[in-house]
Amino acid sequence: MDRVIYTAMTGAQHILDQQATNSNNLANVSTTGFKAQIDSFLSVPIQGGSLDTRSFVVNASGGTDFSPGAIKQTGRTLDVAIEGKGWFSVQRPDGTEGLTRNGSFKISENGILQTAGGRNVLGGGGPITIPPNVNISIGADGTISSVDPAVSGGPSTPIDVIKLSNPDEKSLVRGDDGLFKSAGGAGFVADPTVKVVNGALEDSNVSVIHSMVNMISLARSFDIQMQLMKNAENSDQHAAQLFNLS
Repeated sequence: MDRVIYTAMTGAQHILDQQATNSNNLANVSTTGFKAQIDSFLSVPIQGGSLDTRSFVVNASGGTDFSPGAIKQTGRTLDVAIEGKGWFSVQRPDGTEGLTRNGSFKISENGILQTAGGRNVLGGGGPITIPPNVNISIGADGTISSVDPAVSGGPSTPIDVIKLSNPDEKSLVRGDDGLFKSAGGAGFVADPTVKVVNGALEDSNVSVIHSMVNMISLARSFDIQMQLMKNAENSDQHAAQLFNLS
């Protein structure tokens, strides 16, 4: 059988992988702070013999589009968006540190500041405990302050500072839980230059239009690969008929 079928087969397989990534991006178009996944593939020529005209498709390093999403105002006290570069630090289930751009926070039944997904938000010394029956505010530097609503005009009391970091994006990998982590497993250093916007959230950076166009393009490419395999099959059948006649 003509070996072009293997080239077309690997091409079709990786187009399906790209479709899966594109579909996942579209599914997260409304996820706060989501960063689009990027697939990357290489065409690698096969070396040796009569195969020099062949090439296979192989996975290259996948990546992430770290461009910021639009910031939208919500007016909710516990909604925080990062302005520009930077990340919120949260506690992963195994106790290690993870990063997220999703600043939709809540206070748990135990008074712990958490993400909407239930991850503890980290402060200067670990998880942040919010005192009961107080109003809180979050400053541009991540400082959380409380005010006793029973005291009219009373002073605000600093509670903790949300840990904000800004590591090199090339050192980050996406975990299965959607949080980013250090490729080497190390923790992150707080960066006081990272600023937040209170009462706002960051939209996903997925472009619906781009993703839909990409989906159509991938579908057409898949059809081309299938047609190549069909042509290879026809050529193989015709060659077999010629050999039978001889």
